Amino acid sequence: MAAAALVLSGAMGIRQTFGLFLGPFSFDQGIPVATVALAIALHNLVWGFAQPFAGAAADRYGVAPVVALGALVFAGGLALAALAPSGPMLLLGMGLMVGIGISCTSFGVVLTAVGQAASPAERSSALGLASAGGSVGQVLLVPFAETMTSAAGMTAALLALAGIILAVAPLGVWLGRGGRRSAADVEATDGHLSDVLVQACRNPGYQLLTLGFFTCGFQLAFIATHLPGYLSLCHMPAGLSATALALIGLFNMAGSWGCGWLGDRFRQQHVLGWLYLIRGAVIGAFALAPKSEAVVLLFAAAMGLTWLGTVPLTSGLVAKVFGVRHLGTLFGIVFLSHQIGSFLGAWLGGVVLDATGSYGPVWAATALAGLIAALLHFPIDDRPVPATPPMPARA
Repeated sequence: MAAAALVLSGAMGIRQTFGLFLGPFSFDQGIPVATVALAIALHNLVWGFAQPFAGAAADRYGVAPVVALGALVFAGGLALAALAPSGPMLLLGMGLMVGIGISCTSFGVVLTAVGQAASPAERSSALGLASAGGSVGQVLLVPFAETMTSAAGMTAALLALAGIILAVAPLGVWLGRGGRRSAADVEATDGHLSDVLVQACRNPGYQLLTLGFFTCGFQLAFIATHLPGYLSLCHMPAGLSATALALIGLFNMAGSWGCGWLGDRFRQQHVLGWLYLIRGAVIGAFALAPKSEAVVLLFAAAMGLTWLGTVPLTSGLVAKVFGVRHLGTLFGIVFLSHQIGSFLGAWLGGVVLDATGSYGPVWAATALAGLIAALLHFPIDDRPVPATPPMPARA
């Protein structure tokens, strides 16, 4: 649990700082805002496509080598963006390499190890607790990156973040030492991966869960990437954006744990439905409200309570229905939908701003998406699917 929290803190905390570099890349390096937004969006898309493969590798070879390789690629991408700040290098470093690296050091690999070690009765709470611990990185690294950028420049800040992700790489060894799965879990998930994938793709609940997770990625990537720029357009004080992002991380600690706790006591798809409804209402209210420091901080706190609570609930629901033997792969596919949403949320924010000078249309779409996601989650059937029978032996 401690190793999971620290690895997630490094990976997700660093990722949460990217919105702070949009201004320095644009104004100091002369890279268009749309290009910087595209690089940030691209890492989300690459992360999504790489996640099923990273999860499958962790299922087969263990967590430690996957986390170690991911940390190296992650750090290399940050260093490339820092030392060669141009449009193509930004797309290669912060887009492609960071996307591959974070797929190996974030939820699809780290929480899979926790989910496989926890008992079914406590799995949702365990996933929520690990996610909550992972929010410490957002609380600490966002102000750290802001301070480093102000004091020593963007290059030094990115290189320091690269050093941090390298420092957490050895913790993959402890992640691989989780408890053994129960006999019931093993028996229920002994099917071949190809059979389980076919079974999952034909399952209506899995389809709805995959579609609904798109909304989570769209909402969070847009806010994380463009909240600093939006607050600047609203003439908010300098530094408020870093405070808001850190506050989101602080309240996410309570929100992730609370959602995981609720997931062990109520049907997880219902908790997800209410979470999306609340998040959509909060976003809509913030977009319409007059802007002040108090309003921004209240918005950050409310968003934090609903920020990553979707992750332990979604991964826990996948484990409940299909078991944990192929959890890394199955959650990775669901997470691909999340990251397609993340790509569009980060990229379209920059495109709409360049085209109209306003974030208004994207705020409206982000709020409406919460209602759509809730309607998709409430009907999900969470009954465990029958175990896939083994293939008969040939004579």
